[in-house]
Amino acid sequence: MTTHRAHVGGTIGDLIIQAIARYPDRVAFIDEQSQLSYRQLGRRIGQAMAAFSALGLKRGDGVAQLSGNRSDVFVVMAAAYLMGLRSVTLHGMGGLDDHAYIVRDAEACFFIADGGYRERLDALREHCPAVRHWYSHDSGVAGQASFWEYAQEQEPAPLRVTAEADDVIRLAYTGGTTGKPKGVMLTNRSMWMQAVLLLAARQLPAELRLLCPTPISHGAGAMLVPTLWRGGTIILQRGFDPEKYIAALQAHRASFSFLVPTMVYAILDHPLCQGADFSSLRLLSYGASPMAPARIEEALRVFGPVLVQSYGQTESPSNILFLSQEDHARTDVNTLGSAGMPYPGVTVELLDDQDQPVEPGEIGELCVRSPLVMEGYWKQPDLTAEVLRNGWLHTGDMAYRDPHGYYFLVDRKKDMIISGGFNVYPKEVENVLAAHPTVAAAAVIGVPDDKWGEAVKAVVVLRPGGAVTEDDLKAAVRNAKGPVNTPKSIDFVDALPLTTLGKPDKNQLRARYWGDRKRKIN
Repeated sequence: MTTHRAHVGGTIGDLIIQAIARYPDRVAFIDEQSQLSYRQLGRRIGQAMAAFSALGLKRGDGVAQLSGNRSDVFVVMAAAYLMGLRSVTLHGMGGLDDHAYIVRDAEACFFIADGGYRERLDALREHCPAVRHWYSHDSGVAGQASFWEYAQEQEPAPLRVTAEADDVIRLAYTGGTTGKPKGVMLTNRSMWMQAVLLLAARQLPAELRLLCPTPISHGAGAMLVPTLWRGGTIILQRGFDPEKYIAALQAHRASFSFLVPTMVYAILDHPLCQGADFSSLRLLSYGASPMAPARIEEALRVFGPVLVQSYGQTESPSNILFLSQEDHARTDVNTLGSAGMPYPGVTVELLDDQDQPVEPGEIGELCVRSPLVMEGYWKQPDLTAEVLRNGWLHTGDMAYRDPHGYYFLVDRKKDMIISGGFNVYPKEVENVLAAHPTVAAAAVIGVPDDKWGEAVKAVVVLRPGGAVTEDDLKAAVRNAKGPVNTPKSIDFVDALPLTTLGKPDKNQLRARYWGDRKRKIN
């Protein structure tokens, strides 16, 4: 049965345009570079759209960015969403090899970085000859043209959505077991529904001031359009520092924020926390990795009953399970170790290896159906078919559902580590370690850590006569993959435990560090 055109609608661009029209004189963004009203934001998006058109960019072209938090990062993304371009945002802490691979794989024809990444942009120009247009967000950067000087010469294009609902408007790259990042294709449909679900499920404050130290190029970006649609102000910080965060929260009377657990821990442990005024805070959303129940209880005492948790993954962006403020406050059910219940519009089932539902209370793979779910992996049809088999998105996370309907994550089917809110894929780190001439074998696992949730640990076997220091191996990983992927510690052993098939036995390896903990994520 063919979908009728009358049943197709809703784009992320529509939400942006409506917000700009509804609140022209309110402050949309405050960052280190500028303060923008909604009217000014609309004009800047129009200038970016006009510049893209003047450069010959067409619907379906790739637009890549590398930048810290600034309002112009959102402006470029918004222009792409309206025009049906594919927005690709690189993580600032990624390594050169990954950045170059992503830009080439995404077939980007336009690249923009802020001035702080001048050396990386110069290096990428050598590695990515297919990119036609190279720009800086900033003026006066040696050897780099300023995109905004060029854009300001253009008459702003009218804010109109020309992208279709099924256009892929974002390629979100996430690590993979093959050692190369894979591009998650997110359509207008998916991006629009992500925003609508956040608006539906979150009790957003009436006086909405979002303080955002986490990268808007990644997970925190999901909060921007819902905030704008409600007429809120987004206060951007470049990087996270607990002292600066506490000062900004008080100075701006921020009412809403998104943090990863590691950041929450840093605030709670900071000396300024005890005397700080958190009374303006009405909603503190945490996610990207599990948070220890004991620290949740501590956060509730310090911040008040304002915590909400969201569990999702890039393939079903941000929104699968949700633990509300009311859920956190329940005393009849132990909810603090839970990931919550499904968002509206998201169907969740726990399936066995034959994709059949498990018995009540049993552990199964958490699988998802929703218009939110990705279109697939960019240029990887076999992997797409595997992950979306039998009409379900297979998350790779293992969970059980309690009698009250709450889902509890217990392990990951694959080896992914979540450290400080960032995904680390052991195979990628193992590949770098194994390439070192002194290393015979390497296995990488996540181990419990009070600060990071899980810390990346490498267990390494050296070649006979091989000699290398822990710092040397860490430096090799940092150079290739960036600091997030760099092991916090490396243990040198004579041999790795092996399965009967001769593969490294990571279950046995983890047991050495996790002990008898029932919950194999932290």
